[in-house]
Amino acid sequence: MTNVVEENVEPMDGLTLEGEAAADYLEELLDIADLDGDIDTYVEAGRPHVSILTSGDKLVGARGEVLEALQDLSRLAVLAKMGRHSRLMLDVAGHREKRRQELGEIVAVAVAEARETGESVPLAPMNPFERKIIHDAVAAAGLISESEGEGEHRHVVISLKAESAEDES
Repeated sequence: MTNVVEENVEPMDGLTLEGEAAADYLEELLDIADLDGDIDTYVEAGRPHVSILTSGDKLVGARGEVLEALQDLSRLAVLAKMGRHSRLMLDVAGHREKRRQELGEIVAVAVAEARETGESVPLAPMNPFERKIIHDAVAAAGLISESEGEGEHRHVVISLKAESAEDES
């Protein structure tokens, strides 16, 4: 069976279809693994979101590794069904939202430290989702951030905005 996406699908409808394709895949996966969970889909900020409402953290993993893998697999399922890459976000048992709040607290402390000392503040290694949250929060605080390192060692460094040479004269 070949899955064909209509050319005339509106962008929002396309995002909804991506969420539904991922939800179908995840529902089948949960059935195979004999795990309980309700699946909710929605579109937010131009991205399809799928949330698995379940108890326990089997689908999250110790540091979110299982959640990241499920998100990657869901994106591949969307690619296979719809023929295009997806920026789909997956959450399990509210893990990402809880982590977003924790990261907000981490940013607040790091921003205060950077302002107080004038020194760059390196953070612990994080996955791409977490780094994106950090970068957005740092920008909102008026500071700059950069990702450094490779692979599992990739982390964010927060610093004050660089003064131009004219300002120093």
